Amino acid sequence: MSQEATVQIRSPPNDLDAIAAEEDRCVLPHFTADTAWELGTRLRDRLRRASSKPAVVNITLANGAQLLFHCATGRGTQADNDTWVARKRAAVLRWGKSTWFLHNKYAGNEDAFRAKFMLGDRAGEYAIHGGGFPVRVQNVEGVVGVIVVSGLTMQEDHEVIVEVIEDYLQSLKDDKI
Repeated sequence: MSQEATVQIRSPPNDLDAIAAEEDRCVLPHFTADTAWELGTRLRDRLRRASSKPAVVNITLANGAQLLFHCATGRGTQADNDTWVARKRAAVLRWGKSTWFLHNKYAGNEDAFRAKFMLGDRAGEYAIHGGGFPVRVQNVEGVVGVIVVSGLTMQEDHEVIVEVIEDYLQSLKDDKI
C-alpha cells in the first residue's frame, strides 16, 4: 500500500460526554445479518485504507454470541487478536458501553476497574481498551450486538467503528443502500 493511498483514522474524543454522544449518534434503524455484512465489509475496506497493519473485525449478536461477521484485514493477525475480541466483547455486553468509554472513565487504570467491580481473578475476561462497540437499534432497549476491531491502536480500533457506522447511517439517509 502506498503512502498516498493511506487515509488516517481520526482521533477519538477522550471526554466521556463526547464518547457517549458518539455512541448515541451510532444507533441503527435496524440490525440484521445483512447489516452486519455491510458494516463488516465497510470496516475491512476502511481499515485496509488506513493501515498496512492487519486487524480483525468481529460482529456478533448479543444473545448467545451468534457470529455474523469475522475477518482479518490482511496477513499477520494472531490468535491473540481473537482473545482481545472476546475480552472487548465481554466488557461491552456487561457494561453496555464502548470499551473506549470504559477506558477513559477509569483513565486506563485496570487495577481501579478490577477493584470497582470486584472482578478478582475474572478481570482477564474483560478489556477496557478501545475497539469494542455496542450495537443499538432505535426503539429497542439494550445492546443487540457488538462490533469489535482488534489490531491497531486502541484509539484507532474504536474510532474506525464510529467512522464506519456514521458513514453507513449517512448512506441510508442519502438512500445509497
